[in-house]
Amino acid sequence: MATRRPVPETATQRVQRLLSMVPWLLQHPGVAVAEAADEFGVTEQQIEEDLALLFVCGTPGGTHAELIDAQWEDGHIYLSNADDIAEPMRLTRDEAVTLTAGLHALVASLVNPDVVERTLAKLRTASLEVDTPRLDLEIDDGRQHPAMEPIREALTGRRRLHLTYWVPSRDEATERDVDPMRVLNLDGHWYLEGWCHRALGVRLFRLDRIESALVLDVDGTPPEGARPRNLDVDVFVPGEDDLTVVIEAEPESAWIGDYYPTESVEHRDDGTVVVTMKVSDPALVRRLMLQLGGSAHVVEPVDLAERIAEEARSALLAYEGPPAVHEAG
Repeated sequence: MATRRPVPETATQRVQRLLSMVPWLLQHPGVAVAEAADEFGVTEQQIEEDLALLFVCGTPGGTHAELIDAQWEDGHIYLSNADDIAEPMRLTRDEAVTLTAGLHALVASLVNPDVVERTLAKLRTASLEVDTPRLDLEIDDGRQHPAMEPIREALTGRRRLHLTYWVPSRDEATERDVDPMRVLNLDGHWYLEGWCHRALGVRLFRLDRIESALVLDVDGTPPEGARPRNLDVDVFVPGEDDLTVVIEAEPESAWIGDYYPTESVEHRDDGTVVVTMKVSDPALVRRLMLQLGGSAHVVEPVDLAERIAEEARSALLAYEGPPAVHEAG
């Protein structure tokens, strides 16, 4: 039988496994190392490395009395002095709300949706069993969009999608085939990211602009070399359907001409710059302008400039507080 290779993982993934492993091992005293490895989907070597790490973990204090005792030399695992760590988590209401919102986002991103749905159900049940208001949250998790279900089907089945997609910069609907890569939330909007066969590149598609989505009986594996965008920068990478935006920036914000992909950058004698760029979504420019706090503003298109200015004025009014009340003399 072939030897299982070590499973690549991040530090976060390992911590999550360790937190799950402690209560499981306490419930299965004497379990074989091989069985534990099968339970958590890793190699026996990884399990033994985890146990060696647990051996130096425990509650605050750091003395032998606070550390977990792990034994596995005979091929069977015995854990002790870990009851405090294995106790069920007690969440405050704020923590429960935050966790619920995060789990809804995980469902939409298609990461172990069945496991997440079961966890959400447990949270709802727990909220009914304690003397606190029920956790009923109205959260935009993307599932209200008609395109989400075919996108989910295409992602899980590795199928290609045929989209009818509205392009706001041209005020027209376009037809395109897309190999889906992931679903994500950016600046309050849900997007499908995938390899677009029309643009021959990775593109973002806002779910509320997808007029129809059809799962094709065609392999939807993106071509080799297709990579998800770095959302800190690459959402500004130009595409054929993107909006052209002209921004005027003061010297302290002139760096945007170097930081983001641009069509052109005009440097003026007074240190200001005029940056022309293409963006996949006007909301991304709106967020950038508000973050810069007035040291840059949109020149074109005019309607986008007016929307950003209005939002900035509304934000400033919120800081002024209610108007003073003067008594009649």
